[in-house]
Amino acid sequence: MSKLTKVISADLKRQILEKVKEGIPISQIAQEHGISNRTIYGWLSKGATAQPTWLEYNRLKRENQALKELVGALTYEKSITQKKN
Repeated sequence: MSKLTKVISADLKRQILEKVKEGIPISQIAQEHGISNRTIYGWLSKGATAQPTWLEYNRLKRENQALKELVGALTYEKSITQKKN
């Protein structure tokens, strides 16, 4: 059985990966473009080895710090609530 190979331009591939970053489900994107989920996951895994830019790195650091603060505040609030009961 022969496989049909669909050639996808670099521009379209970049657009598809941007949609993934925006949070659109991979299954939906794959169906819209007539490709398999596995193809998109393959692209993602290849891109995962790339180093983040300094802007991405700093954004992730700020996000990580904000999340840690949120978890700390929630943990503290929960412990106060438990002590009152």
